[in-house]
Amino acid sequence: MRLLYFLHFFAKLPGVIYSTALMTEERETIELSLVIPVYNGSRTIGPLVEHIQTIFATTPFEIILVNDGSDDESEMVCCELAEKFPQTVAFMHLSRNFGEHSAVLAGLSHARGQYVAVLDDDGQNPPEEIMRMLQELKRKNFDVVYGHYIEKKHSRFRNAGSWFNDRVATFLLQKPKELYFSSFKVMNRFLVNEIIKYRGPYPYTDGLIYRTTRKIGQIPVEHRASASGPSRYTFRKLVRLWLNMFLNFSIKPLRFSVYVGLLVSAFSVLALIAIVIDKLWITRNMTFGIPTVLASIVFFAGLELMILGLVGEYLGRLYLDQTGTPQYVVRYTVQAGLKNESSAVAINGEDRSERNATAL
Repeated sequence: MRLLYFLHFFAKLPGVIYSTALMTEERETIELSLVIPVYNGSRTIGPLVEHIQTIFATTPFEIILVNDGSDDESEMVCCELAEKFPQTVAFMHLSRNFGEHSAVLAGLSHARGQYVAVLDDDGQNPPEEIMRMLQELKRKNFDVVYGHYIEKKHSRFRNAGSWFNDRVATFLLQKPKELYFSSFKVMNRFLVNEIIKYRGPYPYTDGLIYRTTRKIGQIPVEHRASASGPSRYTFRKLVRLWLNMFLNFSIKPLRFSVYVGLLVSAFSVLALIAIVIDKLWITRNMTFGIPTVLASIVFFAGLELMILGLVGEYLGRLYLDQTGTPQYVVRYTVQAGLKNESSAVAINGEDRSERNATAL
């Protein structure tokens, strides 16, 4: 029986080697992958893809559209684009809205190019700038090159949120102040392969980049006004992004809570000594009323609840990670004219999927 098993194994081995060689050759033939997360971008994604087809006509490239639970007709538009350009456009449809960074991670997991660019779906990131960023990456041997906007075309609210997130990233991740984490970037294959190893359910791509490499560059790029109207980033989404960065990539909040606790304890001891001195030698007839006591209790109770909530948030995220909360779930993909019905779930950094390919 063992002899038959080994003969069967070695009979299959050439086919496996041939299949692997084909996959490697296919990846090497694509120089550039463009990952575009799509959220309610039915009006803008079509012209953007058409424009990219013109710009990169002489470059081996692919476009990966990831529909992140859009409420409009983005799914239909993306399917039509994948059918119209079967050689260059692939489409991934997520089962619900998982957030921009999860959608980007889904696209990176399926990108085959030696270099990968990430850009928005609303036309704010000019595709023409990608070649300049790619040349800078190759020339200086960077792992990633960010596009630093010369003049932002966001609303005041969005600019304020971006400024706050940038300051928090500078403090928590200890990045240089002059380095700006934008959504417009070009990465090499090494960095992409490291990013998609992330196992947690709350990805923050820039945090993953910065914990992997310091070979980071940036060049000034144009930032156009959004063709889809006001920014789709709400206050809730900005807070969620801030929490992902605040809790997933640093334990400084826990250390900060320790320092706050020590500071408050020291302050309490000093206040107690001052009260005793004042009572014994300065104002012997002074009495402390109930409002003072209640105010002290409320202050310390609020401080304790804040620290407990912080610890609970860390534990809750650890629990969700251990119970297999997915980064994203792919309902189906469209590639090379084939619709692949999929139940792909990204759990612990791996795609577990069952697919059934059918022609469009």
